[in-house]
Amino acid sequence: MTEFDAASAAVQAALDAGARYADARVMHRRYESMTARNGDVEELTQDESIGLGVRALVGASWGFHAVPDLSDAAARDAGRRATRTAMASARVPGPAVDLVPVEAVTASWASGCQIDPLGVPLSDKGDLLVGATRAMTEHGADLAEGLYQIWDTAKWFVSSEGHRIDQRIRECGGGISATSIGDGETQRRSWPSYRGQYGTTGWELVESLDLAAHAAQIAEESRALLTAPPCPAGETDLILGGEQLALQIHESVGHAIELDRILGWEAAFAGTSWLDLAQLGSLRYGSELMNITIDPTIPGALGSFGFDDEGSPAVKRDAVRGGRWVGVLAGRDSAAMASLDYGGSVRADGWARLPMVRMTNVGLEPGPHTLEEIIAATDDGVLMDLNRSWSIDDKRLNFQFGCEVGWEIKKGRRGRMLRNPTYTGIGPLFWRSMDMLSSETVPWGTPNCGKGQPGQIGHTGHPAAPARFRNVRVGVSA
Repeated sequence: MTEFDAASAAVQAALDAGARYADARVMHRRYESMTARNGDVEELTQDESIGLGVRALVGASWGFHAVPDLSDAAARDAGRRATRTAMASARVPGPAVDLVPVEAVTASWASGCQIDPLGVPLSDKGDLLVGATRAMTEHGADLAEGLYQIWDTAKWFVSSEGHRIDQRIRECGGGISATSIGDGETQRRSWPSYRGQYGTTGWELVESLDLAAHAAQIAEESRALLTAPPCPAGETDLILGGEQLALQIHESVGHAIELDRILGWEAAFAGTSWLDLAQLGSLRYGSELMNITIDPTIPGALGSFGFDDEGSPAVKRDAVRGGRWVGVLAGRDSAAMASLDYGGSVRADGWARLPMVRMTNVGLEPGPHTLEEIIAATDDGVLMDLNRSWSIDDKRLNFQFGCEVGWEIKKGRRGRMLRNPTYTGIGPLFWRSMDMLSSETVPWGTPNCGKGQPGQIGHTGHPAAPARFRNVRVGVSA
């Protein structure tokens, strides 16, 4: 049987067993990663899996079943089991679940890829990480680490409404970090991000990061941080680098606008949301510079695709426009429940997991300034970049972040380096204080977004650029 045959058999079996709607996904994923430490390859992981997952809708209830077997018998049994699960859940009274209409299409889509990352010799990949980590140790790092990761995923999707979609998504990325250890102090510097940079692209992304060329600088900065003065405590103007602002978007905007959290459907992993649907279209989320889009169509960004895992096509939408909250991340069922007319943000991290609302590319549109202009316009402040720690409450409202490095800003000039910089705030108040935003946008990739129970790891993208926020509390008071 072909992958489409297996998915079609599962869907038909679910309908025959009593489901009013069913869909099935076959997924084949290959994964590879390598880590190096202090000039030696430490670990190589290569994994491959293929299987089928089928959803069945009965009344107000979903059923799901997955199997690592694409035979006709296994696929049909999975469809029947999914329906039986839905029927068992449907015994609890509740309104029927509607689905936002989506045009049923036959389509194919693939992410861009110039250099097949799995086709690059392991020796070349190893030499890259070994060389970069060895250079960091030569320039003072006590612990030098390098990493790359590759995912090559093929999907075949069939629905009882007539969808027949296949996609191939290749993702990869990597990064390096240098850790220096002093007397009661440990400091780390990373490139280009604390977890690396990732996208839906080929090995050309890793080559563009030029890891070896940045090894010496981050090693020297990690050692310099050991004796740098601590970040002072108090309220001041805060300039965030683009990488840190990407995580700020992820935690205090992206998760907050997930419709399943807003509806109270998803509270298992880090809570719900402070947002109230009654305020959609009217709530002032941030300043007029705050324009957040939901855009899975960005070429090469990590949250990009052709169709989500419900067969909804990738479409760019506004989440915040001119500071006003206007859109959410939704699925076909949650959107219908909220009387919205769009979904398009449902994905699963594998064939054995139920699709759920996930971030795509949620990011800031560019502003009118440059980082140098923002610094020049700041009389007294702190510039922070690259995440070190984060904490946010279960409503995605109150937060505290720590960064790898800070720089003092005095009279429009970048001054001395600061260690252990932190800042804290309340989401909407923080975003309303943004008064300068750079045009130097990078589509930062987050390959480790956790959600759900059982837990799923999502791949998300966050276009972001440096920005300034006024009167933010920074540092830790004695």
